Amino acid sequence: MSEHRRKPPQSPGDGRAAARRGAQQQPPPPGGRRAAGPPRPQPHGTGSGQGHGPRQGMGQPPRQDAGAGTGGRASTGGRARGAEPPYQGRAAARRAAQSSQKGGRRRSATDAQGGRGGGQPPKKRIVDYPRWGKDGWRRWMPSWKLVSGLCLFFFGSLVAVAGVGYAMVGIPKESDIAKAQNNVYFWDNDQEMVATGGEVNRQNLGYSEIPKEMRFAVMSAENKTFETDSGVDPMGIARALVNMAKGGETQGGSTITQQYVKNARLGDQSQTVSRKFKELFISVKVGATVDKKEIMAGYLNSSYFGRRSYGLQAAARSYYGVDAVELNPSQCVFLASLLKGATYYDPYGNTDIDSSATAEANTKRATDRWAWILDQELQDGRMTKAEHDKWIAKGFPKPLKPQNDAQLGGQIGYLVGLANKTVINNSDGKITQEKLQLGGYRIYTTFNKKKVEQLEDAVKKVRKKNENLARAGGVDKHVQFGGASVDPKDGKIVAIYGGVNATQHFTNNADETGAGVGSTFKPFVLAAGMTYGKRNADWTDGDDLQDRTIVSPKSIYNGKNKLKIRYYDGRVWEGKEGQWLQTNDDNESYGNITLREAMRVSANSPYVQLGMDVGTDKVKEAALKAGLLEGSLATTNSPTFSIGTSTPSAIRMADAYSTFANRGKQNDPYSVRKAVHEGVNVYEHKSAPKQAFPRAVADNVTDVLRTVVQSGTGTSAQLPGREVAGKTGTTDGNKSAWFVGYTPQLTTSIVMFRFNDDAKAKDRKFLEMYGTYGKDKIHGASFPAEIWHDYMVDAMKGKPVQSFPTPEPLGKVVYGGGAASPTPSVSATPSETPSSTPTPTVSRPQAPPTPTESGNCKPWQWDCQDAGGTTDGGTTDGGTGGTPSSTPSSSTTGKGNGGGGNNGGLLGGPGG
Repeated sequence: MSEHRRKPPQSPGDGRAAARRGAQQQPPPPGGRRAAGPPRPQPHGTGSGQGHGPRQGMGQPPRQDAGAGTGGRASTGGRARGAEPPYQGRAAARRAAQSSQKGGRRRSATDAQGGRGGGQPPKKRIVDYPRWGKDGWRRWMPSWKLVSGLCLFFFGSLVAVAGVGYAMVGIPKESDIAKAQNNVYFWDNDQEMVATGGEVNRQNLGYSEIPKEMRFAVMSAENKTFETDSGVDPMGIARALVNMAKGGETQGGSTITQQYVKNARLGDQSQTVSRKFKELFISVKVGATVDKKEIMAGYLNSSYFGRRSYGLQAAARSYYGVDAVELNPSQCVFLASLLKGATYYDPYGNTDIDSSATAEANTKRATDRWAWILDQELQDGRMTKAEHDKWIAKGFPKPLKPQNDAQLGGQIGYLVGLANKTVINNSDGKITQEKLQLGGYRIYTTFNKKKVEQLEDAVKKVRKKNENLARAGGVDKHVQFGGASVDPKDGKIVAIYGGVNATQHFTNNADETGAGVGSTFKPFVLAAGMTYGKRNADWTDGDDLQDRTIVSPKSIYNGKNKLKIRYYDGRVWEGKEGQWLQTNDDNESYGNITLREAMRVSANSPYVQLGMDVGTDKVKEAALKAGLLEGSLATTNSPTFSIGTSTPSAIRMADAYSTFANRGKQNDPYSVRKAVHEGVNVYEHKSAPKQAFPRAVADNVTDVLRTVVQSGTGTSAQLPGREVAGKTGTTDGNKSAWFVGYTPQLTTSIVMFRFNDDAKAKDRKFLEMYGTYGKDKIHGASFPAEIWHDYMVDAMKGKPVQSFPTPEPLGKVVYGGGAASPTPSVSATPSETPSSTPTPTVSRPQAPPTPTESGNCKPWQWDCQDAGGTTDGGTTDGGTGGTPSSTPSSSTTGKGNGGGGNNGGLLGGPGG
């Protein structure tokens, strides 16, 4: 029970009436309130002022209430501390309790000390919330001081965070994807051949290579304040939002700097909040530290324009077929419109990406965007009214139709591979394979598109006409061709044929194949004889310039089949299998024959013996001077070196013959004029011609080779109204066939061979061509000469007719290989073509078992050759067949020695 409801013990005279009387007698308290009655008597207390509870007089211990000191109940209503009000009865107590519950009375100091009401406030708080001294909703409403303080704190924190972030953030380097580019290859007329070689179709431009009209169009469309903003444009973002809400055309909310950072620096296209903040900080720093020119160039080089084209240069080539510097202002405006979304602004549509991106819808979007950007340029002062009206009047600059992705199929892959090889091998380390893979190079080749197509067409024509893959024995399978066409004036390669398709057949047949060259090697033997001379019998090693006789094309050599080959001093040459007997095609003997005639009919034995007389080392030296590579040359320790055991490429053979066409002046073949990387020339070809042979030597070789085409094995290569010099060649076993020929303006080599390069084949090797394309035997005079003819007819159209120079008389008539020197009754000057009827001879005593050479031997001729052995070697163009004669009873087919070194050499003993 509450204390005020307890009934205290009453003394006499107490009671309700007495209480009322006592209350009426008290003076009113200050403030208008009625004073409490006199203190109740405490008969058993310890004295007044102690404030004991109601029943202290009944033996209970004294009670101390909170806030009452040692007295009784705490005073209220401003009464003196420790004074207990007189008891006023139950009714007064009920009224007082009800008044307190209704909040109708004024808060006391005690209440104030609890944090509410009047009186002294509590200890001051840093944040007065909830607010003291307020009731209801006012207690929870923050003051203006609190609001303004919080705002200042928030913005201050943002500034601090931004400052720290700006100080800590670094500018990342351009990402690899932003730098990845294609290499662009150009034909000899500077028209683009193909853009390939990198992961991304991109060719970066320097700022000076970007048309100002393109920069103006991009700024008007994307970021009007680019030249003055700090990298971030809050007003632009707000304007973009407003225009977007209105449904009108808009420039992007992001600045050019932000887009550049996103494309080139971050390499991150995600839309996360963290990436946006990262982009914002970096953009501000890039805007403050990176030159605007670099930002603009970087943006236009890294932006995607559709059609797999990254960057302005790739876009200009893809949409208009021109370089960026050639774009007109209207075209620039269209390309700028693509930055809004190429999928939806390419007039030819992109329905494979989005079905709504139809040609009609895209054309309308692109046209509207184009016109809007023109208007913006006029409005921004970046285009005059006259220019604006002119381009509007001309109408929308519709781009080219999309082309199929550039492929390396057909001959393109071979051309690109050869161009890469050229710059890597000749740029002094400036261009490496690794650098090429990074892309960004513009490589200007020497290839003539028309001639490349003509050479390919000539090969296709022969294939279509003669190839039958179902032919018995499968002899038409694995047939391959290679070819190269070189300008003899400076060595530039104008065309090659590398194979059926660079994406199907990966070896470039114009380059290294390993196919022996056969008799097409003989001109180097003749050149060596006319340059270094035949060694006399008393020649000694080291005496290189004396005791030699310069050879004339009129020199006479023994053209006998199965000729026993000797050293220059008459000793019989012997290999591991004994003496060598050189054969001719079909075992035909020619008797005494001039070197000119031997070249015309492609007889082997005269040139094998000439090579031994001059020295195979000198023959090799002549071949190297002409332009062949040492790695492609076979070993010189065999007589057959002189008839084509080496394996030069078609390119090198064409170049070496060009040395004769160019009157002895040799130029290394090249396929690249220059290479440019980001506007800087990093490679440029410089011809360095060398006088490999005296003019008289080269002119005489050419004159002899003219005979081959006029009336020899190469008649199928004749060009009506033009002089042609050339040579056929076929190797032992009929595994390869060649024709190399030239006019004064152009040299071309063609090779045909069979090689099983099937990846599944266990034995990858050259195959015989007997029966191929319906021929019993393939000669250089057949399909290679036919292809050469068809190509050269087209390639020389429109070219002026030129003649070869008349050769000077050169050298002396020498006799080799057992050829009979003239008798005193015969003229000292031998005829150009000796009579096939041998002169009368005196029979030499026969000493079995060595048979004599009928009709040729004289008793005084120590070097008259004995017949011996048998062979089925040789070809129409002079094969390398031969047989050792150490075992007369044997009948084996001779084989040559060596191969082609680094460039092949898979054949043993090719010749012809």
